[in-house]
Amino acid sequence: MQVHRPKILNDPVHGFIQIPDGIILELIEHPYFQRLRRIRQLGLTDFVYPGALHTRFHHAIGTMHLMGVALDTLESKKHFISKQERQAAQIAALLHDIGHSPLSHALETTILQNVPHEKMSLLLMQKLNEHFKDELTLALQIFTNQYHRPFFHQLVSSQLDVDRLDYLQRDCFFTGVSEGAIGGDRILKMLDIHNEQLVIEEKGIYSIENFLTARRLMYWQVYLHKTTISTEQMIIQIIRRAKFLAQNGENIFASPALECFMKNEVQFSDFEKNPSLLENYAQLDDYDIWGAVKVWQHHSDKVLATLCKMILTRKLFKIILTAEKIPTELVKERQKELQIAWNLSKEEVEYFVIHGTTLNMAYQENNNPILVLTKKKEVLDICQASDLPNIKALTKIVRKNYLATAQKATF
Repeated sequence: MQVHRPKILNDPVHGFIQIPDGIILELIEHPYFQRLRRIRQLGLTDFVYPGALHTRFHHAIGTMHLMGVALDTLESKKHFISKQERQAAQIAALLHDIGHSPLSHALETTILQNVPHEKMSLLLMQKLNEHFKDELTLALQIFTNQYHRPFFHQLVSSQLDVDRLDYLQRDCFFTGVSEGAIGGDRILKMLDIHNEQLVIEEKGIYSIENFLTARRLMYWQVYLHKTTISTEQMIIQIIRRAKFLAQNGENIFASPALECFMKNEVQFSDFEKNPSLLENYAQLDDYDIWGAVKVWQHHSDKVLATLCKMILTRKLFKIILTAEKIPTELVKERQKELQIAWNLSKEEVEYFVIHGTTLNMAYQENNNPILVLTKKKEVLDICQASDLPNIKALTKIVRKNYLATAQKATF
């Protein structure tokens, strides 16, 4: 009988990562998971930070690794974790993003009709569970918070989960935004369990304060950077226009996987009615989108061709990001200017003048809060345990309004 050695990956963020032989390795080698190599973690953020080219594959492997580190810490504090629980928790962490759409969050509600990636991840995990003859059943219970030990789910999905601990460190590394540094190693060492709930030791409070502050800074400097919003809105308008044309009988180039989502408005219930849709979705990645955009720049439709040429040559929408409400008169003024300059109809110009709202809240006090275990064995919300008033301030929702507009002199 051949004995396989565990695989070792050299990760630029966490160092050497050991991948256990067996089902975890088989899951990583499965086409559903390998697809994540072709989906960038930060979508279009490399238009701002050129180094942000890492993928969902990197992130998923890192998240699985941090789950292992977290469980090692909990075991060192005399909490029993079975071999089956450890494997299932690592599988849930590994597959948490397997259902992500191309270009990260940019197309989450455009290719599909308001179907969050978590629901798609669950569908693909269920499909994998069938393939692996129910070996993912416990991982699915943890992923959906159906397992009787809730701390496992909290490690996968909460306000202090291994997902956030990986992506904040990883995104900080690849963008070069040093303000996002969070001290992840210390946070993991401070984890504990109280009444089967995930808690942080009192001496880890300052690390959590830094974690929440860094998360807020990363949102405004990276995830909600105004240029990122601009590029995301451009690709959204490209897909919107392509879908409009395809659904009105126009010949639109698309890969077989992309084509069915161009011609139909697909909702979550459609995946249950038509199982082949899930297989098409599992083929979709960034390459399908960029390949289509390169072809669409030569399309006879002026709107689609112009938008595609603009993003391919980085002629981005000029964007205003402000706490103030965008005046309706300003939107109409921008629309009128472009209508005249480019000879557009009222319907066409709406693809080039986009306005909306974005928000950032670093900590949601009433949603699965971060709990601190004091030396007196009291359990407190981080807002109560911290002596810094800015932690309470981080629970405030900060809204900013944007107006993104194509420039008259682009072409």
